[in-house]
Amino acid sequence: MARWEPNARERLVRAAIDLFAEQGYDATTVNEIAERAGGLTKTTFFRHFADKREVLFAGQELHSRVLAEAIEAMPEPASPLEAVAAALDALTATFAEDRREMGRRLRTVIDKSMELQERAAFKRSVLAEAMVGALHERGVGDPSASLAAELGVRAFHGAFARWTDSADGRALGEFAREELAGIRAAISELG
Repeated sequence: MARWEPNARERLVRAAIDLFAEQGYDATTVNEIAERAGGLTKTTFFRHFADKREVLFAGQELHSRVLAEAIEAMPEPASPLEAVAAALDALTATFAEDRREMGRRLRTVIDKSMELQERAAFKRSVLAEAMVGALHERGVGDPSASLAAELGVRAFHGAFARWTDSADGRALGEFAREELAGIRAAISELG
């Protein structure tokens, strides 16, 4: 029976993205998502997600943890931006090539919904806070910690957009390093 197959969480995410892309976020119900995910139930959906909006932001806790742990693992002489660069490398390494198309579709769904855009902005702030906390643990004060984290989030999201739009086969990490280098160059130009 389909409801007992493994990877229910992943199947729910894929089903939600498919349905949101086909019929829109507002027109899609939790029941439809569960059914599309292989005959799962609404109860199974709510075991994994608080609401249908959250299905699109699955992994936020993992991403925050990866960023913070990578910053904490950096050797002591590393600058705040070097630590953030290492965190971006660690996070982008978790994105396999099969996520590129799903990411493209996810961005399209989010771009069509003000509610989802607001939730995406909240996710960015949560990721930044994870990095700020890790930088504070390293003894980096503000505004350096906050600025480094915000620049890291900006680099990640710029890289994610470029990666999902690209078909050149380069890894997300390459785009993230380019984005961060571009931000560093822009900072230098500011004087």
